[in-house]
Amino acid sequence: MRYAYAITGALLLGGTAIAVTSSSNVGAQTAQNEGMQAAAPAGAPASLADMVEKLQPAVVNISTKQRVQVQNPFAGTPFGDLFGFGQGGGGGQPQTRQAQSLGSGFIISPDGYIVTNNHVVSAGAEGASVDSITVTLTNREEYSAKLVGRDPATDIAVLKIDAKKALPFVKFGDSTRARVGDWVVAIGNPFALSGTVTAGIISALHRGTGGTYDKFIQTDASINQGNSGGPMFDMNGNVIGINSQILSPSGGNVGIGFAIPSEQAAPIVDTLRKGQSVKRGYLGIQITPLGEDMADSLGLAKNRGEFVQGVEPGKGADKAGIKAGDVIVSVAGQEVTPDQNLSSIVANQAIGARVPIVIIRNGQRQNVTAIVGERPPEDQLNSFAPQDDDELGQQNSQPDNGQAAQKSLGISAIPLTPGIIRQLGIPADTRGIAITAVDASTDAGAKGLRRGDVIISANNRPVASQAELDAAVKQVSSQGRAAILLQVLRRGQPPIFLPVRLRDK
Repeated sequence: MRYAYAITGALLLGGTAIAVTSSSNVGAQTAQNEGMQAAAPAGAPASLADMVEKLQPAVVNISTKQRVQVQNPFAGTPFGDLFGFGQGGGGGQPQTRQAQSLGSGFIISPDGYIVTNNHVVSAGAEGASVDSITVTLTNREEYSAKLVGRDPATDIAVLKIDAKKALPFVKFGDSTRARVGDWVVAIGNPFALSGTVTAGIISALHRGTGGTYDKFIQTDASINQGNSGGPMFDMNGNVIGINSQILSPSGGNVGIGFAIPSEQAAPIVDTLRKGQSVKRGYLGIQITPLGEDMADSLGLAKNRGEFVQGVEPGKGADKAGIKAGDVIVSVAGQEVTPDQNLSSIVANQAIGARVPIVIIRNGQRQNVTAIVGERPPEDQLNSFAPQDDDELGQQNSQPDNGQAAQKSLGISAIPLTPGIIRQLGIPADTRGIAITAVDASTDAGAKGLRRGDVIISANNRPVASQAELDAAVKQVSSQGRAAILLQVLRRGQPPIFLPVRLRDK
């Protein structure tokens, strides 16, 4: 037993001795990351530190103080005077509360002109007003800012601060040279964390998010709440975008941010800086993108041009001979595409300019010349457009109808008579057929056609009976098209064109 223990002890001691001997060689080895430096991606520096150090002082924090009218949710109840509501004899009257907003901006001149987003310096709610705007530099100096001008349509605003010294500033670059995959840097104040720098690449160009003049640069550089109004820099340190929006289900960065390109922002900033309002060209037309259904109904390629739904009397398009049902494919030599939409092209034309326009009418290309007018205020434009809450093309559930199910397109209709016209409340000279039922399982039902709507034309030809509608469907089908273009009138609205897909055979 004693011998066995002795052997065991020798083995343990020997193992310890071996371990100690092995550890003495660690110092001769090197760590995996010792002296390593990753190669910089093509077009990007090994470090952004030098560039950021120069640019960061020109990026500012912008905060506003606002007054918000708050309704008493307990008005008329025993709790009406709780939580400060009704103090001072106010009873159930609205009370004023203080609010703040935070964002970013950047200085564009040594005398203190600053660019930011309009929504950064605007009241955040209905009934709110902005009392003051404060700009804070990276050295923590604070200045009271004056709003020089704003353009809500593109979400751009220009501020001015008065400093006793020349301020660091940055200049706009040329975003037209930007390419998908280029490296960019964003500097701003996300979540009130001042002076935050993020980097990434350009993910897409000419990205639209639903606005009339959207031409955003999309990036995966982290952009969050508070980055709004801050600059997006290229690798030469030039501002090629104004960080404006994010797409996020959670409210935080998911790698999809949008910046207003400098090619769009710079002219607007120059105009606002001069104290002038932004004026845009206008033709007086209501338009619809040439999507798949509309293109199929016309036998044209999709996303090449925009469809004219209506023409405002007396405006440039009307005087040039453009009519509802035309497709505008080119203005002033610029092709109309989803990346270069018609509204943006026209808006950038000089007011009073004569511009050549190429249209397609009944499958034939025609050339016209229009004089560009000045775009009126948005409230006037809304009176020309159909109302959203009753607009054709909106989803509308409707029960199936056996009669309609047997008809072409799933639509059952009858000729108009003076009595039907009076009942529908439409102009007395209207010609067409009145829909009596729509099969909800068809595209016509899905696009909101309903009893009481009037079909004026099909495939750009007047219809006066169900038989003529069926014949138009057969003609379109024989031409290999998957949809037919209907012109539809609804009470209280101007006629619109609606592409309807043919029933499955």
